[in-house]
Amino acid sequence: MLELNLIVAVLAGLVSFLSPCVIPIVPGFLSYLSGASLNDTGLSSRKKIFLNSVFFVLGFSIVFAVLGLLLNTLLSSVAYSATVWLSRIGGLIVILFGLFLMGLIRIKFLEQEHKISVKRKFHSRYVTSFVFGAAFAAGWSPCVGAVLGAILALAASNPGQSFSLLVAYSIGLGLPFLLVGAFASQASNWINKHAKYFKVINKIFGALLVVIGILVFTQLLAAVLPVDLITLPVKGM
Repeated sequence: MLELNLIVAVLAGLVSFLSPCVIPIVPGFLSYLSGASLNDTGLSSRKKIFLNSVFFVLGFSIVFAVLGLLLNTLLSSVAYSATVWLSRIGGLIVILFGLFLMGLIRIKFLEQEHKISVKRKFHSRYVTSFVFGAAFAAGWSPCVGAVLGAILALAASNPGQSFSLLVAYSIGLGLPFLLVGAFASQASNWINKHAKYFKVINKIFGALLVVIGILVFTQLLAAVLPVDLITLPVKGM
């Protein structure tokens, strides 16, 4: 079950990056943080953008990792009967967020823009990028909120996996940022060319979340997986 959940968490990070209200602004945003131009293909400019993307990713990754540790610490000691209800509640939340991503229901607070803005620029651009990354994790946009909320609900229903799930989410979200940082000008052209597909990706992932949510709610997630994914061989047996 852990392997499937981690795959879902990585995909969730990727879908968060590909959401229509995030990906179009990424190249320009990274360029703004680094103080370099997207049109400048020189090595120095590309290096600045990439290094600032690294610190931006570190900012939100650390926040998500700490959040995972807190969830693990707070929920890992609850009684079995409580974990059953956590699974049911978490499953329902995952289903609701999945339906929202598919456009089948509306959730008002997710349709509004909620974010923490960073108005101050620090002396070091790397520090500024790190702080912006942390603020990106602490706030949320209408698109990212549903996906991140589903992963948090999944983490709450599986307290022992909270840290792993949020680290996996950070990997799925962070790697595309690093790729864009490394190939900023090319990425900008690719994004403009394929923008029409991003909403479709969100709907497909929303359907996947609905299925996962139903399995979590009914506690059948482990039952649908191959035996070798949920059991470890014991030597000598």
